[in-house]
Amino acid sequence: MHTRSHFGDLASQTTKRLMLSLALTAAFVMVEVIAGIIGNSLTLLTDAAHNFTDVIALGLSWYALKIATQPANAGKTFGYHRVGILVALVNSTTLILIAIGISYEAYRRLLSPPEVDSVILIAVGALAFFINAGTAWLVKTGSEHDLNLRSAFLHLMGDVISTLGAVLAGIIIYFTKWNWLDPLVSVLIGGFILWNAWSILRQSIHILLESTPENIDMQEMVEKIHTVGGVRGVHDLHVWSINESLRMLSAHVVTDDISISDGLAIQQKINELLAHRFNIQHATLQMECEDCEHGLLYCEIKGMHAKHVR
Repeated sequence: MHTRSHFGDLASQTTKRLMLSLALTAAFVMVEVIAGIIGNSLTLLTDAAHNFTDVIALGLSWYALKIATQPANAGKTFGYHRVGILVALVNSTTLILIAIGISYEAYRRLLSPPEVDSVILIAVGALAFFINAGTAWLVKTGSEHDLNLRSAFLHLMGDVISTLGAVLAGIIIYFTKWNWLDPLVSVLIGGFILWNAWSILRQSIHILLESTPENIDMQEMVEKIHTVGGVRGVHDLHVWSINESLRMLSAHVVTDDISISDGLAIQQKINELLAHRFNIQHATLQMECEDCEHGLLYCEIKGMHAKHVR
């Protein structure tokens, strides 16, 4: 109960920070749109578009975090932890689409660079930089171990880099009149956004496909399990993630023909090994004696109709 209460307190604090970040970002979107139109700056309009998706991303992240605190039930026996992964998938996909759109418009403007009001670009860009940096700082806590929060944090950090680039471009344009720097900076910003979004998208898909966590060496795991006293073999092994930090395992463990209490002692040792060495806190182990029929180490799961195929 203490752990659940502590988790609830952390979730409550995080949702409050997300809502504050959302409000600040939404208010500033209108400022940047107006300034971008008046100053004829693609960089400011680009950042405004990115800020608008930040509003959506922060809203989705807030909703996912709120839903994830709900307990498991008969319909959702694993709870709602995967909601955050779905949000991370949506956020990263929107980031990729934005980056493509930015690059296309920047290419058109590079061919015929319009005149840019550098003073507006510098002033609004500087204000945006401090607002984006502040909102990113609010969301950063917990993003290291939560893909949902990290996708929102990357949205905001993309804005920090965007506005910093806008300010630098504005300063150079002010002294040199090199208006082509405005769309060029947008291209660089789009590349940065695309590079970060791809890592989030790839990891989201990896988890949704129930792939083995990337930092788990399955051969090492099997070898470690075999070192536990009483273990004669292991098969039908599955390891996957519910979210970025919650890992699951199921396996059949072969032992001698021993009593239930002796088998329980082996189970406890394996669970301790999995928790301390591989950070797997939830393992389902089926104990079998050596005379049982063994399967493959990684069993192939087939539908019931496969049994009728000849």
